[in-house]
Amino acid sequence: MKRIIFICHGNICRSPMAEFIMKHLVHNAGLDDEFVISSAAATSEDTGSDMYPNAKAELKRHGIPFTRRHSRKLRRDDYSEWDYIIAMDRENLYDIAEIIGRDDGHKVRLLLSFTGENREVSDPWYTRDFASAYDDIYRGCQAVLESVSD
Repeated sequence: MKRIIFICHGNICRSPMAEFIMKHLVHNAGLDDEFVISSAAATSEDTGSDMYPNAKAELKRHGIPFTRRHSRKLRRDDYSEWDYIIAMDRENLYDIAEIIGRDDGHKVRLLLSFTGENREVSDPWYTRDFASAYDDIYRGCQAVLESVSD
């Protein structure tokens, strides 16, 4: 069983998009029984909030199913629960380190590092560009699936 959690600033745009895109890719590959996938925030700013409407609209545009959810902040004990802790940007990496401490298991990575790119997924909350964020997240999730599948 592979356990993947995606992290972004507030867990209302990028990380839930990644969660539902990854679940969709895993389902389409017939690998539902091999993965547990979730998402969380690096901050407590939006705790309890559902996914942002524009993020939902972008997923709908691409036929990616999703459910109502409540954002939550990453906890220190999450480190032992997840095999992969995947961040959207470098600020998330900093916040994750503040929460979990040392990454002795080398579980924490940027999403786009799985594609061989050393860059971030821009935050559509600020850029208003949900389409570009979706494209980056989708490519990243495809690369994650290829990287971690047996």
